[in-house]
Amino acid sequence: MDCFYAAIEMRERPELAGKPIAVGGRQRGVLTTCNYEARKYGCRSAMPTYTATRLCPELVLLPVRFDLYRAESARIRRIFAEFTDQIEPLSLDEAYLDVTHLDSEAASIASEIRDRIREETKLTASAGIAPNKFLAKVSSDWNKPDGQFEILPDGVDEFVTALPIEKIWGVGKRTAEKIHSLGVKTCGDLQKIPLLTLTHRFGKFGRELYDLSRGIDDRRVNPNRERKSVSNERTFFEDLESPEAGLMKLEELVVELQEDLAGKHRDRTIREGFVKLKFNDFTTTTAQRATDEVQPELFAELLREAWKRGDGKTVRLIGAGVRFQPLQRDSGGDQNSPQLEMFS
Repeated sequence: MDCFYAAIEMRERPELAGKPIAVGGRQRGVLTTCNYEARKYGCRSAMPTYTATRLCPELVLLPVRFDLYRAESARIRRIFAEFTDQIEPLSLDEAYLDVTHLDSEAASIASEIRDRIREETKLTASAGIAPNKFLAKVSSDWNKPDGQFEILPDGVDEFVTALPIEKIWGVGKRTAEKIHSLGVKTCGDLQKIPLLTLTHRFGKFGRELYDLSRGIDDRRVNPNRERKSVSNERTFFEDLESPEAGLMKLEELVVELQEDLAGKHRDRTIREGFVKLKFNDFTTTTAQRATDEVQPELFAELLREAWKRGDGKTVRLIGAGVRFQPLQRDSGGDQNSPQLEMFS
């Protein structure tokens, strides 16, 4: 979906049309998303609020309303389900669809789905159509907003040859710098580096770089993709200076966590609880311990343990969560070469 949270807020509040807006980012937090007007100023998701408001003093900051966003996401997924049951959601606003089994061309299906989304929700979606997940994800960003782009099987080589290596998932700023040091800027350049050299420099990720630079990605759409964890967190207006102050904030997080588990995840088995802290210098630490239930006393111990690692530093963020035992599933059979769509 195109700037999903912000687009919903603009639909709900027509007076915001044409204004730069961002969702989230209250006080000392970070932006969850922002509309395209805000992006013209350099604002982007995950940017600290103080940076965004410096770049765009007229930025309209709106609180997050996850209940509303979840409801809209559910409406959109019901539209997907009318076309295929092979749907792998990645988040509230992104999903892979496998339409291999359908008779119509994938590009026509994508166009029809995007029309349905616009008609029923007044929101726009962009789609990427390609033979695998990696290429579908990349192509979904190619004609944003409100567009689609298709990579045909016989066009994969030409497409990836000119693709900047920054488009490969997992290649962040530091990894990109290491790859650039090899004289590599595009996937075509990367194809010239031997596999042995890549694995020596990047370990297991070197194998992925070797394959993805050639447009190779064998992962299938998994409609039963399981959630591995659930958590919540808070960024505070003023740093917390003591574990006692942190424990007061942690209580609220644990209560929210318990409610979330009792509602949407009551069928899952917990294997581990964890507490995350972000210190005033933006370093983070996570303390975890095996458990099969949410015990406030355990989370309090984890907070104290994590706090000690700060060596006297104050804390600007606390998170609390659990990790689940993996679900047991039967292995599936082989599939034909997939025809995939990525909506984002």
